[in-house]
Amino acid sequence: MTAVPSHSSTDFDIAIIGAGAAGLMAAISAGRAAREQGRRASIIALDGARTLGAKILVAGGGRCNVTHHAVDESAYAGSSRNAIKKVLRSFSVERTIEFFRERGVELKREETGKLFPTTDSARTVLNALLDAAREAGVEIRHPWRVDALTATDTGHFQIHREAATDAPPESQSESISARRVILATGGRSLPKSGSDGKGYDLARAHGHTITPRVFPALVPLIVPEGHFIRDLSGLAAVVMLEVRASTNKRLAQFTNSTLCTHFGLSGPGPLDISRYLAAAKLEDPGAHLAINWLPDIPAPEIDLTLQNLGRSTPIRLLRECLPDRLAEAICKEAGVAPGVSGNALTREARRALVIALSEMRIPITGDRGYTYAEVTAGGVPLSEMKLDTMESRTCPSLHLCGEICDVDGRIGGFNFQWAWASGYLAGRGAVHGM
Repeated sequence: MTAVPSHSSTDFDIAIIGAGAAGLMAAISAGRAAREQGRRASIIALDGARTLGAKILVAGGGRCNVTHHAVDESAYAGSSRNAIKKVLRSFSVERTIEFFRERGVELKREETGKLFPTTDSARTVLNALLDAAREAGVEIRHPWRVDALTATDTGHFQIHREAATDAPPESQSESISARRVILATGGRSLPKSGSDGKGYDLARAHGHTITPRVFPALVPLIVPEGHFIRDLSGLAAVVMLEVRASTNKRLAQFTNSTLCTHFGLSGPGPLDISRYLAAAKLEDPGAHLAINWLPDIPAPEIDLTLQNLGRSTPIRLLRECLPDRLAEAICKEAGVAPGVSGNALTREARRALVIALSEMRIPITGDRGYTYAEVTAGGVPLSEMKLDTMESRTCPSLHLCGEICDVDGRIGGFNFQWAWASGYLAGRGAVHGM
């Protein structure tokens, strides 16, 4: 759907920079809050992308994983979990479901706990948000990329547009003013959508800090060329992934579906573990990834079963619980001949196979970067905001929400739920502060 007709003035009460999930929710919430109070508020959302909602449209394989049925602070990293909890409880999963239901979008829960629109189309979700913004009186301008944000002596903000290379001379210095500004620019993930880190510069210019480390999260992992994982491209299995320190201490773990690819590892498990592995390696270069291919079977039980193989073979045993190609690859990696009988299996070979099955170390040479990352780890700490309004503590009248904040969640709708909750608070907070 289209946005409301263009506002004739360049002066607005509230300007939202970024019209993604968080920005649209902030705009909608601001418009609704103003009407609840019987106030007239001019609200504009600015976005640099030619196509609105790119991240929404590609989420969940084009179906848009709107949220998860059970969301709490334990699914997130970055800022303190107490702070994250305070924001999340302002706009619950139940309120998300109701919000979309009111817009004619019914959500269905799948076995994984993820909630998708019954249409299985992300376009349904985006259209609902754009319709809600239009009904809330929000104007959306795009492509309108912000170059700079400055505070004026009158207490307003001047928002300067970045001139396109093919822009006419009269638009070179185009700008608008606003009494309140909401930064919803996103982080660095999926840069083609417009999220290239510009928001960090805008936040810094108004006294905010950015975490010392900003890096891709929910991103596929790369293994070296020639590693057997690459040869198993297309094979998927439910495994336990662990991040371990150089001392072998367990730092994080996830059990979920893992997909072997031509470059390494993808799927829910690797994406969830990726940010914890990256963070660990930044602190401890010896930190590494380990895979338990049989997470439901304790290592001692595997060892005992191998001891009692008798005339049977390891490969026959492994084929009962793993795909054939994977079973053969694990035996080869452990240095165990697949056809050797249990009676002929040495203690050393048996031990090597147990380790390969329960804690195989996988060399990770990197990740696929922001282009393939679903979210960004790092950003503006929540400690620099008033959590009931998402208003900046360093720059009154400036609010922040969404991925620009130092909050990143697991795969499965958690990051969208953060966008809905933080955007809701920022939008209402901006109106209350007017």
